Amino acid sequence: MTDQQTLDGMPRRLYRATPTRLTTWLDCPRRYRFSYLDRPPPDKGPPWAHNTLGAAVHNALAQWWRLPVEARTVPRAGVLVAEYWSMDGFRDEDQARLWLKRAREMVERYVSGVDPDDEPRGIERTVSTVHDGAALSGRIDRLDEREGELVVVDYKTGRHLLTTDDVRSSLALAVYAAAAERTLRRPCRRVELHHLPSGEVATYEHDERSLGRHLNRAAEIAAECADADASFRSGQTSEADFPPTPSPLCGWCDFRRHCPEGQATSPERPTWAGLAD
Repeated sequence: MTDQQTLDGMPRRLYRATPTRLTTWLDCPRRYRFSYLDRPPPDKGPPWAHNTLGAAVHNALAQWWRLPVEARTVPRAGVLVAEYWSMDGFRDEDQARLWLKRAREMVERYVSGVDPDDEPRGIERTVSTVHDGAALSGRIDRLDEREGELVVVDYKTGRHLLTTDDVRSSLALAVYAAAAERTLRRPCRRVELHHLPSGEVATYEHDERSLGRHLNRAAEIAAECADADASFRSGQTSEADFPPTPSPLCGWCDFRRHCPEGQATSPERPTWAGLAD
């Protein structure tokens, strides 16, 4: 009996997924198969410079909060960015140095506006919840506790300026809020996107109905993924079961070299294209 088979009358095994896995299925079933089902997976393209930037900033902020309170200084935040920096994806050393300077400046500016004594409830905290057959989990950049309620904080380093709609419509943030409430037994309704390049914070206050809508949607997607996974592992599947979804996003796909439809849809982008000079 396979993992997906059940006895008559018995509940189906919980399907475990992160918001990233679910949104990958929505964005492109072929990329989903490449990412989560094919073993070994197809080779990815070279690393992206914007991912290098994002990883260095996230790691630096996480480590900054883990320092003793007296060590949480603005200059130390900039030093941490440099410690986590790499050349991956940049056009050349000059571009990498330029973006290291910018990354240090944005992180230093950001931490200058926070209270180092205001201890977060969690840093890169993994939380989970169960909803309608789906076991949903994720890792939150920062989890604050304010006036007895939890607040989900997600850092963003991209060029796109964020709006309330970005926060309200985010499946990931809603799942994080519901999962944080279940894991830590504290109310969690407020979710925030902190855009470090601009210093802006976009927020949304969920209620039970809005969280419920997101969780129902997540469970629906998880059920589709579970069926696709089962078919793939049984060998009763074909390319048609994991079709590509051609769009401008194909130019950013790690698996573009393995997808003729993606290659025909969008030109190949240089690995530093996500950063504006």
